[in-house]
This record gives sequence, C-alpha cells and structure tokens, in this order.
Amino acid sequence: MPASLPPGWPPQVPPPDSADWIERAQAYLLDHCPPEYRTEPVYLRHPVVLGWLAQRQVQARLDAARAAYGAVRRDLGDALGPEALAQSLQALEREGARLLGEQRSVNLVADALRGSRFVPRL
Repeated sequence: MPASLPPGWPPQVPPPDSADWIERAQAYLLDHCPPEYRTEPVYLRHPVVLGWLAQRQVQARLDAARAAYGAVRRDLGDALGPEALAQSLQALEREGARLLGEQRSVNLVADALRGSRFVPRL
C-alpha cells in the first residue's frame, strides 16, 4: 500500500486520482450495499451519494450487531445452553470488530469521493 493511503484503506481500491479509482471505489461501495443498489442509475452517476448510502448501510449493520449482542441473553437465554450462548456472544463480538474495520474502510472511500485526501503525519 502506498504511503499516501491511510491505514484501513481497502486494498482493492486504488489511490484517489488513479485512472480507474472511481469505478473501483463504486464497485467496492456497492459490495457493502443491498444488491438492488446496483440497478439504480443515480448511485453510479453520483458516487458521492453511493458513498453516503454505503456509510449508512454499514452503520445500520453495526447497530444491529450491537443490539443483538445486548439482547441475545434476554431473547435466547432460555433456548440456548450456556455453551451455545457463549459461542453466540463470541461470534457477535467478532462480527462487531469486523464491521468496525469495514466501517473505517467505507468511510475513507466515501470521504475520498468527497475530495478529502489523507496527509500522513509524523
């Protein structure tokens, strides 16, 4: 990864201002949205809108994972044994961590589509 890219920048998206960076950024963002978004022309004509929506999609999934973590004991505690409950909580923790990384990457790409550029600091 070039030094001009921030930590968390997705490896499948080239640096901003590269020849095909917007198309690859759009493909990356569409991977984080419902499949129906691929058929909506406005999202391809206006990648800033796509970035904004992708940020909201990832945030909604993160919120859902957090809510599930908070509710699994209450909602499923009687239906699951202690081992299955512990495994469920661990899986939700892993998903939350994965979604935080995804959120950072999507935010970086969306910000870059709005013209923000990373400047490394010492």
